[in-house]
Amino acid sequence: MGGDVLEITINCIKLVLIFLMMVQAVPILVWVERRGSAFIQNRFGPNRVGPLGLMQLLADAVKFLNKEDFIPEKGVKFLYLAAPVVALIPGAVALSAIPLSTPLLIDTFQAFGQTWGPYKILFQGYEIGVGIVFVLGISSLATYGILMAGWGSGNKYSLLGALRASAQMVSYELAMGLSIVGVLLLQGSFNFQEIINNQLMELNFQFFQNTVTVPWLPNWGIFYQPIGAFIFFVSAFAESNRLPFDLAEGEAELVAGFHVEYGGFKMLLFFIGEYGHMMVGSAVFITFFLGGYALPISFMTPEYFQNLFTGLGYSTAMTSLFTALIFFASFSVKLILLLWIFVWVRWTLPRFRYDQLMDLGWKTMLPWALVNTIVTALVMQLVRMSI
Repeated sequence: MGGDVLEITINCIKLVLIFLMMVQAVPILVWVERRGSAFIQNRFGPNRVGPLGLMQLLADAVKFLNKEDFIPEKGVKFLYLAAPVVALIPGAVALSAIPLSTPLLIDTFQAFGQTWGPYKILFQGYEIGVGIVFVLGISSLATYGILMAGWGSGNKYSLLGALRASAQMVSYELAMGLSIVGVLLLQGSFNFQEIINNQLMELNFQFFQNTVTVPWLPNWGIFYQPIGAFIFFVSAFAESNRLPFDLAEGEAELVAGFHVEYGGFKMLLFFIGEYGHMMVGSAVFITFFLGGYALPISFMTPEYFQNLFTGLGYSTAMTSLFTALIFFASFSVKLILLLWIFVWVRWTLPRFRYDQLMDLGWKTMLPWALVNTIVTALVMQLVRMSI
């Protein structure tokens, strides 16, 4: 947590800020989804409450908070009330483990009659050496929230929706996990920061006894693992129960799926959890396949900006702050683009049948992910033998 009171306080504030960032992004994403669907379908969308319908978000928040709170007569009270919280927490905890930018450096300073620092404040909630193992493990716990909601609601439609959702998430977790093994083999690390650092340069690789360099391309994982990137991104749709994989909420069959008995603030927590998993899936995809917070111009590394701002006469703290803001903007732009693709796909593709969904996961994506992993391992072994 930190070496002294100030560092512990800063780290605690970071956790709260990242959680608030995720929560506050949800109303904006809902507005983007409504306006985006209206644009795709050639209609207006929300445009009455405030400019561009932005105040509709506030109206929705008031509506959610003032709805009647009830518990189903045949439901299990503890499971029914705990399910929305369990669905929300994994997304928030997983997002906090992902580096969003370069660290902030603070020199030693005097305050309150005491010497403080130096500090290296990471632009993430906390750093875990095996970051991807932690994120995949904690994200999979969202399945328990869905099962709790289905059983705790005491409703047959909720239970069927929960069973569908849990089977779907378990099925696609296998393909998702295997899709990133190729990147882990190439990077030789489970640590998010090391994986990002390896992508902060121009595209280069060993081809037998020669080093091939492509200076106009960044060293991003998507150029080495395009099949893995595609499988991971499709699996992220299934993991977050988004169209065309939202069979757990099939209105024509299950009314509203596992949250049919939920309304008001509890329903809002499910919304935040769903969008939180979209953010986590997009952030992990960015980290593994799009260079993390790296800029697409390979020579614009953190060292480049640090030298630039130092040459302009800025202090160490201001230099690291400006550098961190630039790379945070880079990460944010990538995240916004991927989240828009989630919205775009929802209003473009039709929903799969359930048998098609399961066939795609087990008979197509899982074999392709396995083949991709085996081929990557074989190619790496041949290159090492040639060297």
